[in-house]
Amino acid sequence: MKISKFAITDAELERSPGQDGEVFVGNLVDQRHGSPITIGYGRYGPNQTLKETMAVDDVMVVLEGRLTVSANSDSVTAGPGEIVHMPKGQKVTIHSHEQGAVTAYVTYPHWQEARE
Repeated sequence: MKISKFAITDAELERSPGQDGEVFVGNLVDQRHGSPITIGYGRYGPNQTLKETMAVDDVMVVLEGRLTVSANSDSVTAGPGEIVHMPKGQKVTIHSHEQGAVTAYVTYPHWQEARE
């Protein structure tokens, strides 16, 4: 594998698996590239909610907008430049605010394989 640089325009965003709302993901590096991690971008429309039990460790960097991530009695709101870690096994609710959000993410191991 060589050194790579990516922009959100490089990602082919698709509706997040199992979601009906405006929540999209686009992997740029994953198992197809021989990497042990998945790297990609996400886009959340305004006021969207995603509920998920984390099948992998997920690190999300908010690039634009704001997201609130809740688990049990914990809740954090993150904006541009802030990072949220969601550990494997955690049941989370991710809610975008009125302006929506754009994120970058890194997961270990690959989230697509873990969901199968």
